[in-house]
Amino acid sequence: MTATYPPGPRLPVAVQSFLYIRYRSELLPKLRRRYGDVFSVRVPPFNDHLVVFSRPEHVKEIFAGDPRDMHAGEANNILGPVMGTHSVLLTDESEHARARKLLMPAFNGTALRGYRDLVAEIAAAEVQGWQPGSTVLTLDRMNALALEVIMRVVFGVTDARTHAALAPLLHRIVTVGPLQYTGLMVPTLQRFWPWRGFHRDLDAIDELLYREIAERRTAADLAQRSDVLSRLLQVGGADERPLSDAELRDQLITLLLAGHETTASALSWALYELAADQRIQRAAVEAVRVEDDKALEAVMKEAMRLHTVIPGAVRKLTRDTTIAGWRLPAGTTVSCSIFLAHRSRDSYPDIAVFRPSRFLDGEVEPNTWLPFGGGVRRCLGAGFSLMEGTTVLREILSRYTLSLPDGAKPERGRVRNITTVPRGKAKIVIAQRGT
Repeated sequence: MTATYPPGPRLPVAVQSFLYIRYRSELLPKLRRRYGDVFSVRVPPFNDHLVVFSRPEHVKEIFAGDPRDMHAGEANNILGPVMGTHSVLLTDESEHARARKLLMPAFNGTALRGYRDLVAEIAAAEVQGWQPGSTVLTLDRMNALALEVIMRVVFGVTDARTHAALAPLLHRIVTVGPLQYTGLMVPTLQRFWPWRGFHRDLDAIDELLYREIAERRTAADLAQRSDVLSRLLQVGGADERPLSDAELRDQLITLLLAGHETTASALSWALYELAADQRIQRAAVEAVRVEDDKALEAVMKEAMRLHTVIPGAVRKLTRDTTIAGWRLPAGTTVSCSIFLAHRSRDSYPDIAVFRPSRFLDGEVEPNTWLPFGGGVRRCLGAGFSLMEGTTVLREILSRYTLSLPDGAKPERGRVRNITTVPRGKAKIVIAQRGT
């Protein structure tokens, strides 16, 4: 069988790339309607030939594929300029397996239980400062909260001076626009604003992180510390080489980018939907009262389904490979479209309805809900993200009732960095609970 590509648009390549990066939520459904469940799109400079899949059986086929034939790290080249070559998201085969093995203990169930109290403390400090009767820009507040979680729970930064220097730098690199982020792939643009400023901020972050790593390695209380960085400094040993400073830096930046705005955006969407539906909000408040974390987690999961934050999970083929009956050439990038999978009427007949109960009733089938990818590349931080989300919801709903501002228009998404966030920052009005 001759290798070939499925049908796709004939627009100029630059136009296809721009539309995919900037307006993917409008583009992808149109392409599926016109070309069917499998189609091609060209998205240079990241992927010259991107083939998009979304049916559950096709997703299963890709996630179950041999990682030697399907390189996720190579396909994630868009992340390289920031995350670095050692990132668990950018490595493949044995190097990826080693990184994942060393990172995994910091995100297992025991570790997550240890982080929960600190996340609750951070969330409580944030929401206690909210003024009843005020309008809250949830995207801004959840970004600030998620950044504080990264700083203290992941990086373990407790020194006030380091915190004050690092926080604004981290905020700036995670809130760039999609076109600016795309430009990071073009080295010559580093001489010009805003890319020059981005790289200056990244260099300053690296200096602070390397200093923190060096100091932490010699800390007398390292074995007693429970933050992610301290845990990672203690992995490895006789049978496995420990993480180097450069590897630690890349994994920390990866955890920042993969775990900051994704969780903040999902929380913003969840709060917006709870404010929009008082019935579902009352059910969530009851879940807080009876300490039903599964029900709160279902709210987060449904927010991630209805408002997809990351568009797809990608793999680059290292050899000619048949997927869903298509013989695709080596070098092709295949995408399991999270966005389209979450908008399939076959999987979700009421696709536009915010209904967390679907995740409690057993009606969500495998390979139809994909915010954390799947297979051997499933996101290591999935449990952390859901724990953080449920903890934050608990702190908010135990204090406040939520509603939308009078005359509020339906919230829409926009692309920022590589994530989709609420365009209007998901404004809600809060009132003291019980009043």
